[in-house]
Amino acid sequence: MDDLRKADVIIVGSGIAALQLAVHISRHSHVIILTKSKMQQSNSFLAQGGIAAALGENDHPASHYQDTIEAGRNVNSHRAVWQLTEEAPGIIQELMYWKCQFDYDEEGNLQLGREGAHRHARIIHGGGDQTGRKIVESLVKNLRSNIQIFEEESVYELLIQKDGSCYGVRSKSKGGDVYNILAPHVVLATGGCGQLYSFTSNAQEVTGDGIALAYWAGATVKDMEYVQFHPTLLFNDGKAQGLISEAVRGAGARLVDEGGSYLMDGVHPSRDLAPRHIVAQTIFNSIEKGRPVYLDVSSIANFDRKFPSAARLCTQFGVKEKIPVAPGCHFLMGGVETDHVGRTNVPGLYAIGEVACTGVHGANRLASNSLLEGLVYGRRLAQHLSVQDRLPFFPGIPTPADPSSPPPLKLPVKEEIQRTMMNRVGIVRNEDSLKDQLSWIDSFEIDKWVAADFSHLTKTQWEVVSMLQTSWLITTAALERTESRGGHYRSDFPIENKAWEKHHLTKTLEKRIANESVQA
Repeated sequence: MDDLRKADVIIVGSGIAALQLAVHISRHSHVIILTKSKMQQSNSFLAQGGIAAALGENDHPASHYQDTIEAGRNVNSHRAVWQLTEEAPGIIQELMYWKCQFDYDEEGNLQLGREGAHRHARIIHGGGDQTGRKIVESLVKNLRSNIQIFEEESVYELLIQKDGSCYGVRSKSKGGDVYNILAPHVVLATGGCGQLYSFTSNAQEVTGDGIALAYWAGATVKDMEYVQFHPTLLFNDGKAQGLISEAVRGAGARLVDEGGSYLMDGVHPSRDLAPRHIVAQTIFNSIEKGRPVYLDVSSIANFDRKFPSAARLCTQFGVKEKIPVAPGCHFLMGGVETDHVGRTNVPGLYAIGEVACTGVHGANRLASNSLLEGLVYGRRLAQHLSVQDRLPFFPGIPTPADPSSPPPLKLPVKEEIQRTMMNRVGIVRNEDSLKDQLSWIDSFEIDKWVAADFSHLTKTQWEVVSMLQTSWLITTAALERTESRGGHYRSDFPIENKAWEKHHLTKTLEKRIANESVQA
């Protein structure tokens, strides 16, 4: 078959988790990386925040662990958090060895910044607020010849054998060519789902594809109600225009109202560096009452040099010193459930980075733990795959799609999904808004999509399909969790309920189909 490719490992996505895996995997493995855009159009490349690691003189991984658990509202996996914080210093040292361009002080020591909910200065940055870009560039330089990259190629199906194992993917190129790519190990590193919301810091490509793919393949998804909204996106003409890094507040910027009063005074002991969900909800409440919020950066000397990305954004929209801000969707704490190396419940299928739910983040991610998680789990999975026995791999040839049977799908436009999710399943939720959204999503009959042939869809149509499925997963989980915790805030259940603390919500397609059959 002309459309057939084979590899030892397929990686879907090209962010930091994907690149870290590719760099560390055995050079004897043939690896194919598929990305639906370009290598430099990921959330990782755009990431302004840094990497958290306990490298300071009075710091320790145990303190980093404690801060992560507290930010996550104690629903984190304690074992996963400890392993993450313990491995963090070694991750930084390795990147330094690879000449990653971090920021150093005049004495040649790493500059350690402070961000929300961290009790120590432990954030490592590169280029001020260009950390993601510096790390991606460093990793790309270290890719070897065993790594084959296909850009602008969208994966729209995971190939599943009768025994339930994953043996490859179906993809579609920009030109419309369909490919079957076979491998004994398939890794999802597709990022989260920030584009489900009209206000977001996420790249245009982050539409929840990996979560939808995994769910349809039988993988378990977990903790989907926990969506983090970053407090400070530049707000102009009723739209969120781009991220202003939390490092800006770590450097002394303050949130103020129109009169110059400090917004976070009296709200939380850490004031502007309180956990993100508290700061985001405070800003949201102020804006809802008709009181705009600004980030006052006038106290930061050489702001343009220290934060070039934020400064360029401000210049673009003619903003100086007091930056109008609003919260926007930033990170998904939930995702495809995995173990400590990235394995899912589907044999042969793995997930790393934001698409995965490892238990590290709990109900609310601690600032600068996301790049760290991608780097830790990317390296860990590489080590795991590199020592697997290379057994003969002879899967059956996938049945070609029937070109005469386009799926009978009715689809909304992206903007309608984003608007309804922001209004009904956003920073503040309640039973009525969640039921309204669930009813709207169900009107598109997404339960029938699992049998559909998506090869006929355009890239935009496929993204809308993914967005609707992932929106359903978030909305149903948010409706089921009748408490407020971390990134999940219910105005009708505004208090944390101890009974929910150890209870995690999981969804699998098999359970859903079984439940619907019983109800029928």
